[in-house]
Amino acid sequence: MEIRRHDSYESLSRDAASLILKKIEQKNNTVLCAATGNSPTETYTLLKRRFDQQPGLFSGLRVIKLDEWGGVPMDDPGTCESYLQYHLIEPLKIGGDRYISFNSNPENAIEECLRIQEKLNGTGPIDICILGLGKNGHLALNEPGEFLEAHVHVAKLSESSLTHSMIGDMKMKPSFGLTLGMADILKSAYVLIIISGTGKKKITADFLNGNISTKLPASFLWLHPNAVCLIDKEAYL
Repeated sequence: MEIRRHDSYESLSRDAASLILKKIEQKNNTVLCAATGNSPTETYTLLKRRFDQQPGLFSGLRVIKLDEWGGVPMDDPGTCESYLQYHLIEPLKIGGDRYISFNSNPENAIEECLRIQEKLNGTGPIDICILGLGKNGHLALNEPGEFLEAHVHVAKLSESSLTHSMIGDMKMKPSFGLTLGMADILKSAYVLIIISGTGKKKITADFLNGNISTKLPASFLWLHPNAVCLIDKEAYL
C-alpha cells in the first residue's frame, strides 16, 4: 500500500480528486464506489468543480453506494443516500441508470442485499473504491469481529458505528447496516482510503502497522495490490 501524508485536509482532498480524475480520464465508463462521511466531502466538491469545466468527462461515470444505514427513511438527512445525492449524484448529473443504491428501508433487507449483489456482479468489478476508516477500524459497515463477510450483507452495527456523526440527528436511529462485503471491495481495480480528522490517531496507527486482523477490517487493504492511503496531519500527528 502506498501511504501519502498531507499537511492539510485541503491538500489531501486535492490529491484524492486528482487520482480519481486520472482514472476517469483513462476510462469513460468508470465504476466508482462512493463512501460517505466527512473525509471525502471536499474531494467530491473538487470533482464537481471539474464537472463544471468539463461535464463530458463524467458522461459515462457509474456510481455504486458503498453502504447505508438500515431501517430509516431514504429521505432522512442522515442517510448515505441524502449525503451522496447532495455531494455527488446531483452535482455530477448521474442518472438513475448509472447509479446503484441500497434502499435504506427495504421490506426485506436480505433480498435488498441480493439485489445489490446482482447489480454489482452485472456492472462491476469496481474500478475505483473510495473508502474511509471507521474509528473502530471498520471498512464500509464491515464491523470488527471473529470473521468478515465476503459479499453484500446485512450488518449488525457496533456501538461505535451507532455514535457516528451522520446519525446523530436522526429521528429514527438505524437498526442495522447494509454494506458491500470485503471480497467486493478487494476485487476493486483501485482502492483509495481517505483518513482525515481528529479522533482517529490511535486507529490510524493500528492500521498503519500493517498487521492484518478481522478485529480491524480495514487492515485487509494491505493485501490489495493497488491501494493508496491518504492521511491528513490531524489523523496522524
